[in-house]
Amino acid sequence: MKKQNMNRDWIATARTLSEALPYLQRYDNSIVVIKLGGHAMGSDEGMEMFARDVVLMQMVGVNPVIVHGGGPMINAMLDKLDIRSEFVNGKRVTDQATVEVVEMVLSGTVNKRIVQAINAQGGKAVGLSGKDANLVVCDQTNPDLGFVGSPNRVDPAILHTLFESNTIPVIAPLGAGREGETFNINGDTMAGAIAGALSADRLLLLTDVSGVKNKGGEVLTEMTAQQIRDMTDEGTIAGGMIPKTETALHALEQGVRAVVILDGRAPNACLLELYTEHGAGSLIRLT
Repeated sequence: MKKQNMNRDWIATARTLSEALPYLQRYDNSIVVIKLGGHAMGSDEGMEMFARDVVLMQMVGVNPVIVHGGGPMINAMLDKLDIRSEFVNGKRVTDQATVEVVEMVLSGTVNKRIVQAINAQGGKAVGLSGKDANLVVCDQTNPDLGFVGSPNRVDPAILHTLFESNTIPVIAPLGAGREGETFNINGDTMAGAIAGALSADRLLLLTDVSGVKNKGGEVLTEMTAQQIRDMTDEGTIAGGMIPKTETALHALEQGVRAVVILDGRAPNACLLELYTEHGAGSLIRLT
């Protein structure tokens, strides 16, 4: 009986690989930008699984780009260092002391954890931030919020160089100001700007929810930009989902073919989205 079950498992695995062929062909030589949120990083086991999926994606012809957040890790370090923050309309003011901690955590601890995880799975990853090679030049978003930036110019030349050497970029959401300042950038905004500059085939926003939900609480698997606008106007899309859908709309306007909002805590979420018929989360297109 045990041998029969094993044979059945192997047959199911072979069938899954065979059914994935059209999608493997579909994404060959494509660019997929993945935003990995701080809450979606999860356990060491979850990080290992994510890294394995990313390496597999590259092995079958995808050029993956990872943009990560790290809000919970930043908060923990600020508390540890006893650095108190002021808030304006619920948003943290990033002063000089805070932005130094933000850079230390994002470009250091968080970035290198992801790089190490990918390398441990046989990939070749390099960590950088928007400050490297003038990847992202920022304007100050709001003087009241301090060193918080909005991407003004993205130069993806360094990313294409890394693609040519089969290297996976892992990018911390920091950018340089016109006077050389360091700016903290919202991770979703950063991912959208980079995806737009690359004319990416997909932008995957990995978060801690299963997707965009309708009034009944059901996840919508496919949506248009106009549906997003209508649901936002009527209040169905609200709270923390608004920045993600705004990022999606902006990325689509910049030339990204489709954006998917999905639960990064789900096992093999990226593979399910790219290489299965049913996908995962909410896929958003212009029309």
